[in-house]
Amino acid sequence: MNFNSAGARHPAQRKAKAAGDTSPGTPMSPYPAPFNPAYPTYPPPYGQPGANMYGQQQGAGEYMQPMQPNMGGFPGAPPVNQGFAIPPQIFEQPMVADLAMHYGASMVGAGRQIVDRELEKYVPVSRLKYYFAVDTKYVTNKLRLLFFPFTHSDWSMKYEQGQPVQPRYELNAPDLYIPTMAYVTYVLLAGFVLGFQNRFSPEQLGIQASSALAWAVAEVLVELITLYITNINTNLTTLDLVAYSGYKYVGMIFAILLSLAFSKMGYYLGLIYFSISLAFFLIRTLKCQVLPEGHSQPSHDMYGNPMMNSDQHHSSGTKRRTYILLFVAGLQPLLMWWLSSHLVSTSLPKV
Repeated sequence: MNFNSAGARHPAQRKAKAAGDTSPGTPMSPYPAPFNPAYPTYPPPYGQPGANMYGQQQGAGEYMQPMQPNMGGFPGAPPVNQGFAIPPQIFEQPMVADLAMHYGASMVGAGRQIVDRELEKYVPVSRLKYYFAVDTKYVTNKLRLLFFPFTHSDWSMKYEQGQPVQPRYELNAPDLYIPTMAYVTYVLLAGFVLGFQNRFSPEQLGIQASSALAWAVAEVLVELITLYITNINTNLTTLDLVAYSGYKYVGMIFAILLSLAFSKMGYYLGLIYFSISLAFFLIRTLKCQVLPEGHSQPSHDMYGNPMMNSDQHHSSGTKRRTYILLFVAGLQPLLMWWLSSHLVSTSLPKV
């Protein structure tokens, strides 16, 4: 009896049964079958064509969570394709709000320090603060000193830790507040006088401001060049010279106001008086910073031997410093007259 012939099946039927047989007795292939779109029951692995990264259909109405790589390569790390979102409730916590406020304040402070450091390279802001450190009492006493310097006795300046004391605490210290305000007042008063004389125009007001500023810059440059040529070392800085040269605008305002009341005679009387008082003020003030205190000690050469003619060098240096004082003091009346004489009329203004 031939069992093979009786129980034999067609080869095609045997292959079909082997392909669909899922019984435990059926041997499985050691390698996974390739993806076939005709069989949606077996979804493609992540990364192959046909895979859905947001959800893969596994069966009827069932979805499988897609596989996502980790950032750090370890379990629990946030996926790459998901953004990091801060919950808004965290900013309502007082500790977080205070921390953010302190952090913002520190960032603003750091930015301000950087701006101040870069600005200090071109504009001496910290030095300018010293010249504007004034109060009402200082301004009143300084104006009184400018008009009546003959009664003042102590002309020395006070120093604290090697730095001069602020003007609000030292009357003899130079400041830039009075010169700046006097310059602005002079320009406005010049426009007022020109309006009384029917000569006012916006161009004239600009000419008055620019000419006064140009002469002030030229005066300071001449003084600096003179100090450099004569090789005189002083404690004066450029801002000190600007401050001392700006006090003449106070006298110019005083003379112009007298001209409005007493015509040209009042102008010249005010100009002469303030020229004398300003020259006396400058000589006594600059004397402590330009002239050396006492006599210099005999100098020595590189071998320790005393050098001759030390008194002659000291005498010549003192003469140069005295000439500088007289030059600065005598220059002020000329500039006062030059900048204000054209504003004076021979007759009283008609109201």
